[in-house]
Amino acid sequence: MKLVILDRDGVINKDSVHSIKSPEEWVPIEGSLEAISLLNKNGYTVVVATNQSAIGKKLISNVTLDNIHKKMQDLLDKKKGKIDKIFYCPHVKEDDCACRKPKTGLMQKIKEHYSINLEKIPAIGDSTRDLEAYSKSEAQPILVRTGNGKDVEKKKSFPSNTLIFDNLLEASKFIIKME
Repeated sequence: MKLVILDRDGVINKDSVHSIKSPEEWVPIEGSLEAISLLNKNGYTVVVATNQSAIGKKLISNVTLDNIHKKMQDLLDKKKGKIDKIFYCPHVKEDDCACRKPKTGLMQKIKEHYSINLEKIPAIGDSTRDLEAYSKSEAQPILVRTGNGKDVEKKKSFPSNTLIFDNLLEASKFIIKME
């Protein structure tokens, strides 16, 4: 199975320090939907692993999150793209759960769901916590300079084997080329 793991906010859509709280606030980053479609067309299953503490903070409900994800899937459908499954952590940092990145619970769920070893599976994020979770799970961490990515790159606070690209489309083209 060819799998690619993506963080959501800052990788697929524009991020907000105030959280994405409605479908209207969910705005795709230029080229991100095309990138997912391109991966799909080249035989890749795309999944999302995302921290969604807005639920734990009671800023949004699970229904609102589902509506946000429906908008994302509907826009992808128009580009002939698809996210196969969305794994999310609804907790706040203080909950100290196992699923909130940089911990590896979401990655473990992906591994179990697809019965796959994550070793060298491309995993794309825009934050240190994304890259740490990917690295600890033996996936190939990839940093994009969208979202928080430029700040992470400047601080050099990421695993040493991290690959860096300007955006999801550039990273996706590289993944396909390296196949």
